[in-house]
Amino acid sequence: MEKVAKDMFVSVEYTGTLENGDVFDTSQGRQPLEIQMGAGQLIKGFEQALEGMTLNEKKTFTLEPEDAYGKIDESLTQAFPRADVPPEMNPEVGQTVGLHDGNGQQIPATIVAVDDEKVTVDLNHPMAGKALTFAIEVVGISKTSSQTSDCGSGCGCDCSSGCS
Repeated sequence: MEKVAKDMFVSVEYTGTLENGDVFDTSQGRQPLEIQMGAGQLIKGFEQALEGMTLNEKKTFTLEPEDAYGKIDESLTQAFPRADVPPEMNPEVGQTVGLHDGNGQQIPATIVAVDDEKVTVDLNHPMAGKALTFAIEVVGISKTSSQTSDCGSGCGCDCSSGCS
């Protein structure tokens, strides 16, 4: 029986829940998640839990923050002068905003405090510091991807092979 191993493509049905039971993500009603093992597409602990599973095998596991999105890093909470906020923007606690790093990349940040002088944002991933529980089922194992994209060429290939 084929087992999930490095470089294999694995299709997974999953439901992710928080400690209080709230569902934060699921594949229900969508196509299964397909990942290539070892390609760095998933949080570390999820991929480790998949390793060695077989087709149609089910598993439930909990990842501590360090095996998911990491612990909360207090240094990633930063305050900006309110004067630096565009006048048309009305910052509110809980709002997600896009900040730009030195390379022009956009980084999502959550506003955690607002007063007359400053706006404080948290740059941690929204799931940082949280234990995550996943119920998964392996629904496909293959040496090749089952998902192809039509990148406008009409060839139906994955377009990484240079077809046109």
